[in-house]
Amino acid sequence: MALSIWEILAVFAAGVGAGTINTIVGSGTLITFPVLLATGLPPVTATVSNALGLIPGSISGAIGYRKELAGQRRRILKLSVGAAIGGLTGATLLLALPSTAFETIVPVLVALALVLVVLQPRISRAVQNRRERTGTPARADGGPLLFTGLTLASVYGGYFTAAQGIIYLSLMGMLVDDTLQRLNAVKNVLAAVVNSIAALFFLFVADFDWTAVLLIAVGSAIGGQIGAKVGRRLSPTLLRGLIVAVGTAAIVQLLLR
Repeated sequence: MALSIWEILAVFAAGVGAGTINTIVGSGTLITFPVLLATGLPPVTATVSNALGLIPGSISGAIGYRKELAGQRRRILKLSVGAAIGGLTGATLLLALPSTAFETIVPVLVALALVLVVLQPRISRAVQNRRERTGTPARADGGPLLFTGLTLASVYGGYFTAAQGIIYLSLMGMLVDDTLQRLNAVKNVLAAVVNSIAALFFLFVADFDWTAVLLIAVGSAIGGQIGAKVGRRLSPTLLRGLIVAVGTAAIVQLLLR
């Protein structure tokens, strides 16, 4: 579909914002998805176009965190298998379910994502307090529980990517004894795997809006570098507030469609 100049600028800016936020905490889809809907794209087309467009942003963010990725090859390879399986499963569910079901489910998923964003600091504190009380550090690789949890989270990610990064960080934070920045680096790689697997599947069976894909791809690649360079200096409270505001607008828009 043809976009006006203002719509082009809005989608590109959303891509930059999504790439930045995805690299820092996740949930960038809560920015791009409502913008794509506002241009008139159907929800499923908006979702698959968004998944493909965000791949360069995920890769860019992972490259920006390459120092934190050092020494994590074994962990990444193991978890990427689960991410690939989950992402493909989620993408299949997206197209297998009727569009009416998708339109009904998405507001619930966005609401759940917003709850996770808001509760993230509390969850992190609770996990840290539990570790201090028990004196038992988390396993280095997270074990079967982490693999299973991330695989299920990747099903959600392949279906609708909003807040999958938050879910990844929550799971790894509970089950892996490592710094948040190193776990965040892993999160960026896993998000790239899920987006890539889902997008490759969609290429053969779904309709894209290629203008939207290109705008988000370029914007998210730029945003990935911004997030990697300055993300640690930004206020998490401000980021969460922005995500909640945009996500709430998305829910309202979906319910009014």
